[in-house]
Amino acid sequence: MGVQGLASFLDKHRNIYREVRFGRSRLLVDGCNLSYQLYFSSGLDQNHGGEYAAYRTVIETFIAALRSCDITPYVVLDGGSDVTDKKLETVTKRREDRIRKAHEAAVSGTTMHILPRMAQVVFIQTLARLQVPLAQCFAEADQEIAALASEWCCPVLSNDSDFFVFDLPAGFLPISHFLWREVRQSGSQSSICCRRYCTSSFCSFFGLRRQLLPTFAALAGNDYVKLRGIDWTRFVHAGTGTEACSRLEGLLCWLKGLQESREPLEVLEEALGLMGDLSGDKQELLQNLRLGMEEYQLGRSALSRFFLHGAPPEFPALEQGGDRVPVWMQVPLAEARIRGDVLDVLIQKFKKVDRGLNCEYPPSANQTSRPLRQVMYGLLLGKDKFTPVEFDRAGLSLISVPVEPTFTRTSQRLRLDSLPQVALSDRLNVLLEALGVTQESLRLLPPELQLPAAVSCYWVQTAQPPPDLQRALLLGMSNMLRSRTAFACVAVLPTEGNQNPDQDVSHVFSQWQACLKDAIRLNQLLDLPLPEPDVSRLYQGTLVHQLVHRMRSGGKLKTVLRSDRPSEELYRSLLSVV
Repeated sequence: MGVQGLASFLDKHRNIYREVRFGRSRLLVDGCNLSYQLYFSSGLDQNHGGEYAAYRTVIETFIAALRSCDITPYVVLDGGSDVTDKKLETVTKRREDRIRKAHEAAVSGTTMHILPRMAQVVFIQTLARLQVPLAQCFAEADQEIAALASEWCCPVLSNDSDFFVFDLPAGFLPISHFLWREVRQSGSQSSICCRRYCTSSFCSFFGLRRQLLPTFAALAGNDYVKLRGIDWTRFVHAGTGTEACSRLEGLLCWLKGLQESREPLEVLEEALGLMGDLSGDKQELLQNLRLGMEEYQLGRSALSRFFLHGAPPEFPALEQGGDRVPVWMQVPLAEARIRGDVLDVLIQKFKKVDRGLNCEYPPSANQTSRPLRQVMYGLLLGKDKFTPVEFDRAGLSLISVPVEPTFTRTSQRLRLDSLPQVALSDRLNVLLEALGVTQESLRLLPPELQLPAAVSCYWVQTAQPPPDLQRALLLGMSNMLRSRTAFACVAVLPTEGNQNPDQDVSHVFSQWQACLKDAIRLNQLLDLPLPEPDVSRLYQGTLVHQLVHRMRSGGKLKTVLRSDRPSEELYRSLLSVV
């Protein structure tokens, strides 16, 4: 994310930062970035499908640390994708890299920083339960976060290097230097030690005019532009040392050597002149560089009224597809009760599907849950002639797949603009028809377990090859639901060595998580005809993999049931339904 290599470059110039003790303040939080950082920095297992109970505890501990220091977090999430093709090259490369990393992690058992499928759901559910102010943008969040931080004069917490470029009055706090686990006490006031960055320090240290900082970011290469063909290292001044010999150092030296009167666009023109004869490519490159700079220009925040008064942000202009989103959907979208990828379907007619850990050979786990998404596309697009496109994988290749919307017996007579007025019974029928279960089959289960049980029924009927691991899955679920603490289930089984996860087992459970995630999305769109389950209590990857190992090695699963009778009764009820 952000400017290539800038964060590691600045770590070599640490006197640019100011060491501070942070407390008693608002804090704008890059939610998507934080969700990644909390999971990966906490040592949680990445290769067995997710440790969601432990992840929930990490999030709770993080928020508790902020509140103990009188820090009020305002978390902002990305929504839909960019409606232009400005970041197409960057986005495509990231998707391809993620497929490659997921394959490598599945085959070798190494950690490749692939966020488990349901981690984002757990993140949002936990923040909602803790009543943390949360907003989901209609598009990407960086500009909105920076604009609100500027308006409120409070810092931003993220690890996205774009925030080194935004001119933020109260500065930027990189998560990697935010020591939230070590709250300091001074008298009656608690604080968190961290490093604060300000653009004024950067510009002063490198002798760069502040108005050229976005120009520097564009020329260095960000998500919008990749400028190739200039060897910036040749501009490094003699005697600066080998450590400073980098392209960013050279670019800064070149910018510093320009005349004071140069305007940003003139600087861009001169930079392109270093590339020689560009023929017809010059105007396109210049336009891309301009777009790369424009991303750092801040307007008025659209989120302030939402956080302070609950008013949803204004929707994008009609030419960006805003007229395709019904009015009733704007508040649930802003509150992240409906995820932003719905906007990709409505406005751009495409959807990115999640890719868990999968090696090259099994088909994408998303194929199992595709019929659920097709029902969702039918609700979103109606019977118009648009066919949405999904981006998924075939082997290790990124592919686009046209997917026809479908309709259940009930959904074929519903319209998106009047969906909230539809009777609960009809909305429930759409969900159950999509999952292929009846309300009668679920009636003996607690309400919060009806959706996971229905998903498990769908998974058993739809997955290929047909799964035979439902006992291990449901037993792990029963133990998680009855455990008193997030980590209570970890000690249920002895660790079976540090073995790589079985790839076939991982694929089967990845299919189940894909089904659960898409069923939750469909349930949200239908305004929760079934209660949304607490995902952190449904699946613990290492536990279910150990249960499968015990089952296949002749061990008795019954001995794993917790001593309390309700846990065994819950398992029997789930098993009888599925």
